[in-house]
Amino acid sequence: MSEQKLALNEYLKIDSDYLRGDIQEGLDTQVTGSFSDGDQQLIKFHGFYQQDDRDLRNERKEQKLEPLHSFMLRARVPGGICTPEQWLEVDKISSTLTTSNSIRLTTRQTFQYHGIPKRNLKTLIQDLDRAALDSIAACGDVNRNVMCNPNPVESKLHAQAYAVAKHLSDHLLPHTRAYAEIWLDEEKLLGTETVEPVYGKTYLPRKFKMAVAVPPHNDVDVYTNDLGFIAVAEAGELIGFNLVAGGGMGSTHGEVETFPRLADDLGFIKTADVTKFAEAVMTVQRDWGNRVVRKRARLKYTIVDHGLEAFKAEVEKRAGVKFEPKRDVIIGDRGDRYGWVEGIDNKFHLTLFIESGRIKDLPGQTLQTGLREIAKIHKGDFRMTSNQNMIIAGVAAQDKANIEGLARKHGLLGKVLSGTRGHSIACVALPTCPLAMAEAERYFPEFIDHIDALQAKHGISEQSIVVRMTGCPNGCARPFAAEIGLVGKAPGRYNLYLGASFEGTRLNKMHKENIQEAEILAELDTLFGRYATERDAGETFGNFTVRIGVVKAVIDAAKDFHA
Repeated sequence: MSEQKLALNEYLKIDSDYLRGDIQEGLDTQVTGSFSDGDQQLIKFHGFYQQDDRDLRNERKEQKLEPLHSFMLRARVPGGICTPEQWLEVDKISSTLTTSNSIRLTTRQTFQYHGIPKRNLKTLIQDLDRAALDSIAACGDVNRNVMCNPNPVESKLHAQAYAVAKHLSDHLLPHTRAYAEIWLDEEKLLGTETVEPVYGKTYLPRKFKMAVAVPPHNDVDVYTNDLGFIAVAEAGELIGFNLVAGGGMGSTHGEVETFPRLADDLGFIKTADVTKFAEAVMTVQRDWGNRVVRKRARLKYTIVDHGLEAFKAEVEKRAGVKFEPKRDVIIGDRGDRYGWVEGIDNKFHLTLFIESGRIKDLPGQTLQTGLREIAKIHKGDFRMTSNQNMIIAGVAAQDKANIEGLARKHGLLGKVLSGTRGHSIACVALPTCPLAMAEAERYFPEFIDHIDALQAKHGISEQSIVVRMTGCPNGCARPFAAEIGLVGKAPGRYNLYLGASFEGTRLNKMHKENIQEAEILAELDTLFGRYATERDAGETFGNFTVRIGVVKAVIDAAKDFHA
């Protein structure tokens, strides 16, 4: 009986000499702006993707030119924290080495650059390295940027949780020296064989995402991750975590064997056992995950296919520690706290709303210049949030006026923000993402204007609603965990999903398929009208749509999501 044929990416990894492939040769070839098909998969492990400007694709084809290739590079910034000095370098790189002249804050608490010509890649990565930043494992079939609640209030607890996130990120980096050799010109160490103790030669079957949450805040959307650590504190001190596993947003239109899923609760673990359990979960996924059908390769499918109890038992066996019963914690708001917040260390933290995370100078709103000017005088740190916003953290009382003055001068503060806009996010989509079927970032502000107007019309503006939009069902802006989720199907057309919980503890479900703006807004107009008159006290919009039967609650994603 012949052995089952693996997914193509598995053979690429096997033959790559621990992620080296022919990347160096591709880099040296300047007759094309692209890499070979195989290396386009391997460069993801180094932190970047090949893209092209889809707005110009047809025009260039008519001119018999290859697509206008460029690259999107995503940095690894555990917990989203960087220094003002680092930010100044991040800012300088965007202005000198990219054609987009912008910085994009992501939904995973880091930043990415768009429009990097191939000839600038190496210089850019070396400039990041000089600022003690890198893009190792920011993409690819590995543990990606580890998120951590950027909570600026309970500073001591945040610091303890952040230390765990930073440790997990550093500990679970690939050991291969391919990144250092190719991008940083480090010598290949002869006679030393690469050993990947956690990953093995073929790394993980698919990407792997982790987050550390600090209740009652769920601003990292912890249940949407492959592995989530929910902090448990006693007397303000971190004692351990409730561990959750098996979340993930991606799916494929029309393929019911793929579906988004929220993580399952596994139990409580002590802080001292975090590394053991993280390695155990990842090695179970490494060994049990689907390497034949790539669309079914995420941890969520491994758990569904093998059963939660079998998975949990194997994790305990590999960790050498049993789960304790999960502790009671409150999972609350997923939004950021805008404006000034005072921390317990007598420092102040200013959360700035950045629409869709795009930091760019525009007429009357010079966001990039503003953050640059703040970085020049700020003595604390910068914290990127998983809602694509920026916190100027650790500001002394005497420095508040200067920081706020710069923020207002450059349009980073002063705009009246609805609760719904403040809770809502969108992915990049067109023109750069090759997977996008519809607009997201470019159209989303206008769409939220319509939502705000409808809420005002029905007198429900005080109720924040979590709205998310993506250009495709890969789910980078976590649309399937939104009370109103819009997922691109074709230019100007979206699937409308309703019914997730406000706190992010229940998925939504498709309500209408392949509809345009007018129909989406008409549907929401009707529902907002009913919500205004029929809601229970304190009832959120997602819960309301489930209670009145607009959509059924998704309890078991494998059975319910497509039913």
